[in-house]
Amino acid sequence: MVSAPGKVIVYGEHAVVHGKAAIAAALSLRCYLLVTPLPKTAHKLTLRFPDIGLDHSWDIELLPWDTFSAPGKKKYYFDTVERLDNQLMNEIKPLVADIPGKVLQASAVAFLYLYLMLGSKYAPASIYTLRSTIPIGAGLGSSASISVCLSTALQLQMGTLATPFNGMMSNETQLQLKRINNWAFVGEMCIHGNPSGVDNTVATGGKAVLFKRTDYSLPPQVTHMSNFPELPLLLVNTKQPRRTSEQVANVHSLLSAHPEITNSLLDSIDRITLDAHRIISNPEFSAQPGSMDLVQLGELIRINHGLLVSLGVSHPKLERIRELIDYTGIGWTKLTGAGGGGCSITLLKPNVKQNVLDDLDTKLSKEGFEKYKTTLGGDGVGVLWPAVIRADKEVEITQNMFLAADGVEGVEDLVGVGAIGKGNQGWRFWREWIPVGSEFTLH
Repeated sequence: MVSAPGKVIVYGEHAVVHGKAAIAAALSLRCYLLVTPLPKTAHKLTLRFPDIGLDHSWDIELLPWDTFSAPGKKKYYFDTVERLDNQLMNEIKPLVADIPGKVLQASAVAFLYLYLMLGSKYAPASIYTLRSTIPIGAGLGSSASISVCLSTALQLQMGTLATPFNGMMSNETQLQLKRINNWAFVGEMCIHGNPSGVDNTVATGGKAVLFKRTDYSLPPQVTHMSNFPELPLLLVNTKQPRRTSEQVANVHSLLSAHPEITNSLLDSIDRITLDAHRIISNPEFSAQPGSMDLVQLGELIRINHGLLVSLGVSHPKLERIRELIDYTGIGWTKLTGAGGGGCSITLLKPNVKQNVLDDLDTKLSKEGFEKYKTTLGGDGVGVLWPAVIRADKEVEITQNMFLAADGVEGVEDLVGVGAIGKGNQGWRFWREWIPVGSEFTLH
């Protein structure tokens, strides 16, 4: 089993579209992928994603192996792929034509493209079962989490990745993370066409990144914030559908109508992001109760939200959530992502009383909102191999157990990163990355 986190934009959304900086951090909500090998005589490849209603099989021998392995087409696990091959995409489209819905088809295309590049027609037949505790389509990087899981699982199956272990050399850890990330980006291209690469980078390496892209003809600058602290977070889903493109267009229109004022707002958001990065990067940073660093980060979150409201990308439901949370005084709240719906995040103050959270949960549920108590800045991609529960004795995590897990809590209780023994006897993570403050190219 492999797992990768979702992500939230903590500071800088919308400004990042205009060449400013943004900070994106890993979310403790995660995607989990269980790989179940079948007998060699099965010849079937199955993708199951019950959370979105996808369950489809293909005959391995009938997949377009010849086209994918042709000279000039075949790519290897150590290769960098910066764009999709249209001929190969056209070979895949008939294989997903009978799958209903664009979301389901896009997931299947990403899976098949990666499988045909990284897999082998002689590999054992397998069932790939995905479960996600990340709300789908809420701007929380669920597709990138899936792509990272697929990239990792296929490379582990093919023997081109080593399971992480204590003592793995730093340069080898970084190399493996780069390979996971490169192929996860390919999966993201299959789903989104022209993704920024931020989501898969955070899902791969965990913690947080400072992201900036001033020239869209070049890869972005991504600085990994490996000392980003694990911070308690309240995530609330408005369940209000939104289109990122519409919100981005609204800001463009405001920029055209009021260039001086709008640029001033975008510059202020940029300064907020860079100030947050400065605070967190300070070797003496503290997130302990009573810490002024934590208060400053919270104030920057509140100010960032106010500027986003001024840009016109909030929504009455987001403002209602902020009103309910502000009334309790439990933390600092802002929208995250494109706005116009989607989710809000609240950086929680220390020692929040449980009865206050319970009362807030009741009020949010009554108004149709969905609350998740999570953390920011946790681990990136991890592997549980063999996929077993370790209690008094090892118990194999079967297909039926995994599929029967009920909702977010059921999945977390069964296979959650925090639910099974840690260290070498449980989930293992490629924890090292590029040194703090350094930059690396996404591809």
